[in-house]
Parts: sequence; C-alpha cells; structure tokens
Amino acid sequence: MSEATLAQQLAAFAAGTSYDKLPHEVVESVKMRVLDTLGIAAAAAPLDTSRAARAWASSQGGAARASAVGIKQRLPGNLAAFVNGVLAHSLDYDDTHLPSVLHPSAAVVPAALAAAEQANADGRRLIHAIAVGLETCVRLGMAGYDEETKNSTFFEHGQHATSICGAMGGAVAAAVVTGDEQAVVDALGVAASMASGIIEANRTGGTVKRLHCGWAAHSAVTSAELVGHGLTGPPTVLEGRFGFFQAWLHGRYDPTAVTGGLGDEWLVPGIFFKPYPANHFTHAAVDAAAALRERGIGPDDVERFTLGVPAPNLRTIGEPIEVKRAPETGYAAQFSGPYAIAVGLLGGSGLGAGLDDYTDELARDPRRRAVMAKVDVVADERCTGIFPHQFPAVLSVRLTDSSEVVEEVLTTRGGSERPLSFDELATKFRENAARTLTEEQADALAGACHELDRYADLTSVLEPLMGIDREERA
Repeated sequence: MSEATLAQQLAAFAAGTSYDKLPHEVVESVKMRVLDTLGIAAAAAPLDTSRAARAWASSQGGAARASAVGIKQRLPGNLAAFVNGVLAHSLDYDDTHLPSVLHPSAAVVPAALAAAEQANADGRRLIHAIAVGLETCVRLGMAGYDEETKNSTFFEHGQHATSICGAMGGAVAAAVVTGDEQAVVDALGVAASMASGIIEANRTGGTVKRLHCGWAAHSAVTSAELVGHGLTGPPTVLEGRFGFFQAWLHGRYDPTAVTGGLGDEWLVPGIFFKPYPANHFTHAAVDAAAALRERGIGPDDVERFTLGVPAPNLRTIGEPIEVKRAPETGYAAQFSGPYAIAVGLLGGSGLGAGLDDYTDELARDPRRRAVMAKVDVVADERCTGIFPHQFPAVLSVRLTDSSEVVEEVLTTRGGSERPLSFDELATKFRENAARTLTEEQADALAGACHELDRYADLTSVLEPLMGIDREERA
C-alpha cells in the first residue's frame, strides 16, 4: 500500500503523541473526565446491575492486575475495565460529544485505567492514553455522522455508536500504554471484530444498555493484550471492502472526519459534560420546565404541555408515548421527555436534576404521572435544524386560564456555549461520590484526579473505590 491507511494514520498520531506534546486544555479536560467518570461509577456501585457485573467478573478468576469499583480484590485488566465501564454508563450521567452523539469517556477511561494500572504506567502515560483514545473514539463517531439527515448513521441502523466506537478508541488507549505504533494498528484491527451494541433498549426497556460501555472497555483491553501475544489485524480494518465502515455504515462514511486536522485540532475539550443524570436529549426539557417553575407556574396551572424536540430524538424520548408517559422504573424515566418536564416543573436536586430524582418510586409517583399525562412530544422544525450540534427543546404550554406560554432552550448546558464551571463539576462529583464514599475519601479522589500527572502509582488513586457498596456503608 503506497498510502497509509486510516488505522495507520490513527496509530501514527497515537504513538507519535506524548503527554509533553498534549495541549494544556486537553490535559485539563482529561483530568476532569477521569474525575467525572469515577464519580459516576462510585454512585452507580449499589445498583443491582452493578452487583451483577461485579459478581460475573469476580467469578471469572485470573491474575490480580487492575482495580474495579466495588471489588476489594484486583482483577485481570479486561475484567476490571468491564466492571468500571458498566458502572460509568449505568446512570446515563456520562459525557456526550456532539454531533456524533457518543458517550466516549465511559468506555475509553475504564479501558485506559485498567491497561495503565496493570502495566504499572504512571499518570502522565494514562493521560496520554485517554487523550488519544477519546480523540479516536469521537472521530470514528463523526465519520458516521450524516450531514444531510443531521443524524448518526450508526443510530439509524439501530447501533449504539458509543460502545462500537468506544471499543475502538479504548483499544487505541490500551495499546498505546505498552505497545508501539504497529501494536495500535493491530489493536484497532482486532477490536473491530469485538465492537458491538444494539440500542433498542432505549425505546422499550431493559438494562442491557448499561453493559455496553463495559463490554467495549473489556474488548479494548482484550484486543491490546491479544496483540501483545502476537495476534494481528488488517491495516485496512476501517475503510476496507469488508471493514468497519462497510460493516456498520454500509460504506457511507466521511474519511476526513477521521484524519482531518489529526493532532492539531483536538475534539476532546469540546465533549459536553452532563449536568443531569438522564439521556442527553431530555436535558433541555428539564431546563424549559424549570423556567416555568421560576415564573411561578405549577402543575395545577397547566392544561397541556407540548414538548418540541428534534425529529430524530422522538424515538428515544417520545415514543411510544404511552410508555414515555408512564415509566415503570427510574431507569426508564431517564429516557422520557414527559418525565423530564415533571422533574423541571417540580424541582430537582444537584445542579437542577440529580440522581435522587430518578428513582423507581418517583417514576410511579401519582403527582408526576399526572404531569406526564399532560405532555405531548412532537418534532419541532426549528429544533431539528439546530440538532445535533445542540439538543434543543421548545416547550409550549396551554394554561388553565386558556393563555399560552412558551419556553425555548436552544443550547445544551454543559457544552461550550453553556459550560459547567469547575465548581459545578465538583458539585456533581461530590454528590455522586457521597453515595458510597466518605467525605475524606471523596476529597482524596478529587485531589488525585486534579494532580493525576504527578502520580506514579495508579492503584493508590483508585484504592478508595475498591470494595465500596451502599450496604457496607449502612
């Protein structure tokens, strides 16, 4: 081959970059994403699905090499990555890149942490690995973004781009920790046969989506390890006739999204942090309903809500409408536009909506059900025009006195136009960590993430998270 393939160009970027070559804003962004990811994982530790993930991982045996949240003994790297990835994505509180609609950190950070810890790498090497892994993940997701439809082609095919691209980005992160440039090429080639994720659970229920980022991280670390034992992958794994883009996107992709400006134009700092623990499509609805509450409008004042959202979002937060108006669990409520209206109108915790607002009990609460019964979710042309660079909403309300009120939220909180401050992100972290960590442990973890590049021993950073569980704190 006379020209470098896409995988070879990504590998040259990953291996040719180092901590010392990373822009300051990329380093700081990575530290914040580690803090955010670990805080979310700590909060998710008591979930039944988290316990199931830990029980399965613990039952597999193997060498003790990496730390998993909620497990006192160390695990093989791929199993630690699996547990941490499951927990990081389980609360739908993890970061989002727009317009690819990926949640990159929940897969890449656990994979990089496990690979770095079992290789005895230091914090600087970890930051480098996460940075290039996130960049790879997001760029592969952007290659599947269709400008014409303004939607992810992955999503249109029923595929969870987060776990699919997360496995690839995680593989780059894991391989760059211990391998050379060729190892990164091979890891991409191997991981492509392990990448997976079907998104139907967003529509009609089930908790399998919580598994996706864990399996992506598991696949990523496993791929890098197999390459270390001599397995190889095709250099044309991405653009080849039977490669990644043909398999997932039926050959419709943008190669310039993968390599254009690679190494010079970093996408990592632009990844959106989530202020609320729910599907990102619902966040503007929370804000719009909260604006009504600030006007003094309450549930009894409203005859009907019409929530206008981008057309592609309807399937996730508005359909089937009878399901979205009556979620049976807190998890299902995270994907409900009508429930987001109830949270905003009644007032939430944390930064405006917190974990305590998405419980099974509140999902079935009669007062919230009464609000949700009044909500229609429709496609809004203006919102569709803005999507997916933002996740906007227009909330039109008919009051009981026959007057009408409209609240527009056209930018997404947590992005560059409405960024979360460090103090706000710290508030989110501490609220999450407090569910399973002591104040002293949370302070230690926050401090370690802030100075991650000074750490030689990553196990000491993660130690407060091992063995935590709400039942142990009770």
